[in-house]
Amino acid sequence: MTTRDTPPAPPLPMAPDAPPTLRPRPAGRRPRTATGPPGQGAIMDCAVYVDGRRQEAVSPGDALRVAEERGGYVWLGLYEPTEAELEAIADEYDLHPLAVEDAVYAHQRPKLESYDDALFMVLKTATYVEHDQLTATSEVLDTGEVMVFLGPRHVITVRHGEHGGLAELRQRLEQQRELLCLGPAAVLYAVADLVVDTFVEVVAAVEEDVEELEASVFSPQRTDDIGRLYQLKRELMGLRRAVLPLEAPLQKLAERPVEVVADAMRSYFRDVHDHAIRVRDQVSGMDELLTSILQASLARATMADNEDMRKISAYAGIIAVPTAIAGIYGMNFEYIPLSTSAWGFWLIVLVILGSIALLYTGFKRSGWL
Repeated sequence: MTTRDTPPAPPLPMAPDAPPTLRPRPAGRRPRTATGPPGQGAIMDCAVYVDGRRQEAVSPGDALRVAEERGGYVWLGLYEPTEAELEAIADEYDLHPLAVEDAVYAHQRPKLESYDDALFMVLKTATYVEHDQLTATSEVLDTGEVMVFLGPRHVITVRHGEHGGLAELRQRLEQQRELLCLGPAAVLYAVADLVVDTFVEVVAAVEEDVEELEASVFSPQRTDDIGRLYQLKRELMGLRRAVLPLEAPLQKLAERPVEVVADAMRSYFRDVHDHAIRVRDQVSGMDELLTSILQASLARATMADNEDMRKISAYAGIIAVPTAIAGIYGMNFEYIPLSTSAWGFWLIVLVILGSIALLYTGFKRSGWL
């Protein structure tokens, strides 16, 4: 846990109708401890934008006032805020308590919710985990979340997970004044576009693993790829959960009028929606291909087992003939044909060898050996 040199400032005053207490965090997740003034420990960046330009540095406590006075908006970036930190920010920006609860609790599916004149959007992020060779226990994907609170004078991004940083995105956006002039919705578009573009890169990397498994399953060598196939299919399910539910929120932003989203932004969201549909189709196609490869691998394993059983049965049949002849002539009888002949032994050996050769040739021609 890190410490700060400055003593904690007094907490922000609570609104008369304070939001209800959030439910406890799920077991197994270690909450981050707030070490500064309430609401500021999780802040990665805070900026006010007026006419598409970033203003001089302002404190998070003054950012909303400055934005209202100058006719701009605030972009506040948070990383895994604690309940106390986000509640303090919620009081200042009038965030809905249900959306605040989702942002703190995390583990949400992609969605878009409207609260009066504000929007709350959840996006799942994903990154490809590099590995030398895919195994039955390899981690292929790492997922996280980005929540976006969108209002007339503010956009608040809340990030969960070790990847999906928005610092580079903010720098790129600050070079596009025309886009930032379209209001806080421009930030929501940029975040959604970044998330979907990352999905495209992840899908391309996963396709290489699928191709490697496909080549392994249909190679002349005998391989056991069922475990690796199942693991990749399981990891791909996480990507499906991130991509498929995202289509409906993007479609709503692209086609329906939304109060806090300028009409000029619809074409931007329509472009992101088209990319999301393409990623969805790629993920669905890979999932179906993995299912087919898994079935082919199971069929090949079954055929290999049947082939082994045929070989075992063929050799058992070959060995049965000399065993039966030797067993008969080993019986304790006085009168057995050829048992007293001088050349009887060699004749019996010749019969055994001939029967072995005949059976071997027959099994070989039938493909059992």
